Amino acid sequence: MRFDIITVLPALLESPFAHSILQRAQKKGIAEIVVHNLRDYATNKQKSVDDYQYGGGSGMVMSIEPFAACIEKLQAEREYDEIIFMSPDGVTLNQSTANELSIKKNIIILCGHYKGIDQRIRDIFVTREISVGDYVLSGGELPAAIVVDAVVRLIPGVLNDETSALSDSFQGELLDAPVYTRPADWRGHKVPDVLLSGHEAKVNEWRHEQALERTKTRRPDLLE
Repeated sequence: MRFDIITVLPALLESPFAHSILQRAQKKGIAEIVVHNLRDYATNKQKSVDDYQYGGGSGMVMSIEPFAACIEKLQAEREYDEIIFMSPDGVTLNQSTANELSIKKNIIILCGHYKGIDQRIRDIFVTREISVGDYVLSGGELPAAIVVDAVVRLIPGVLNDETSALSDSFQGELLDAPVYTRPADWRGHKVPDVLLSGHEAKVNEWRHEQALERTKTRRPDLLE
C-alpha cells in the first residue's frame, strides 16, 4: 500500500513515520509512505504556495497551481483509489473508515495550512474529506499521520499478532475490555479470577460483557 502526502512542512512528518509499527511496515515493504514538499511545485521564484483570498478576510489561502501540479504528476505515474483532504469540516475518522481505507492500494493525502486550500482543489481532485475531531490544528500533517497509522496497522503482516487489530476498541462498535498482566496480585489489587481460569469460552464471555458495559458507560452513542 502506498501513501503520497503533500505538505509544506515535510520535516514535521519525519518522526511519525520513522518509528515503531509504521517503520516496520515500511521495512517489510508492506507500506510505502512518500512525503512531497508542496513548495517544489510552486510557480514563482519565492516558492510561495499561498495568496490573499478573494472577497477579503483574514488568513491566506493555499493556491491551486502547486497542488494541481503535484497531484497530476502523481496521477500520471499510477492510479489512486482516494485523494483525501484533511479538514476540520470533513467526516470524522472512525474505525470503519480506517478498515475501508486499509484495502486500498494507492492514496494521496493533502495537508492544508493557513486559512485552507482553494476550494477548486477540493471540488476537482478530492474524493474524500476526513477530520480527526471537532477542533482546529495548525495544519493537516498530524491528522495525516493519524490516518496513516490507523490504516497501516490493519494491513495483514504489519502487526506481529494479526488478531490484535481485530480486537481493538471500536472494532465491532465496542470499546475494548480491560486488560491485565503480571503480577496477578499487586498491593491487594487482583486480576479478575476468570482471566486466570484458562477457560477460553468464559474469558471471551467476560471480555464481551466488560466491553459492552464500558461502551454503555463511556460511549453510549456507539450503541445507537
